[in-house]
Amino acid sequence: MASALDLFGLTGKAALVIGGGQGMGESSARLLAQAGCDVAIVDIDRDRAERVAAVVRELGRKGVAIAANVLEDHEAEQAVGEAEHALGGLDVMVSIVGQALFTPIVDMTPEQWDSDQRRNMRYFFIAARLVAKSMIRRAVPGAMVCIGSTDGIQGAPFHASYGAAKAGLIHLAKSMAVEWATHGIRVNVVVPGTITTPRLPETPAFRAAVQQSLVPMERSGTTDEIGKAVLFLASDMASYTTGHALLVDGGWTSANLFDPRKMAIKKSTENLLDDNTAQKV
Repeated sequence: MASALDLFGLTGKAALVIGGGQGMGESSARLLAQAGCDVAIVDIDRDRAERVAAVVRELGRKGVAIAANVLEDHEAEQAVGEAEHALGGLDVMVSIVGQALFTPIVDMTPEQWDSDQRRNMRYFFIAARLVAKSMIRRAVPGAMVCIGSTDGIQGAPFHASYGAAKAGLIHLAKSMAVEWATHGIRVNVVVPGTITTPRLPETPAFRAAVQQSLVPMERSGTTDEIGKAVLFLASDMASYTTGHALLVDGGWTSANLFDPRKMAIKKSTENLLDDNTAQKV
């Protein structure tokens, strides 16, 4: 009888998780390791990356920590190269990096606009094309998964630059999926709703904001719920799925509500965001 791990088809595969030092990235790295992957964890904070790499090693897989600020093109390129060298090539790439700017459009500067594009979309273009080149050169199939946002699906008041970047990220992934399909490379997007993370902890104010945001399931999601979606799309269980944006949002987008109360979650989380941790969703 086949084991559950056989269904994933990831045993012995090599995965790169960019932004894997905490939150959704940490969950994704751990679940990939549990499914049989060796994992390279890239994070701006080396200690965080090493802590997650140690968890991967405890699970019996090879875990590699790489410190890099992937918002800088050359560091993103170096991180991909280091991961490939350490793991002998890559079969899976997961990208968790991103952050939102809160500001009205009329007050937004061109520099702020450019910053949101860089920290939510540009780095993925830089890293993914390098990984794809390697996969094509080695003639091996592969899977890539990046993290979008419901703000890239629906209008995003005070989130215009972030929403535009996430919408662009979804379209970029779809274009990559079409271009690289003949090489056996699948590219998909996980689209989270409101998720409890180290940057958005489960405080009373946060819980109240979730309730006011009218999520049909009446709770925030967990990082493991996002990690499981990432694992599915990276695995053979999604072998005929590419160019897809998978909503993991507790039904928020399906409800298609526009209510002023939704803005409560943006206002209540604004002070929780630390601009110095720009590489964490």
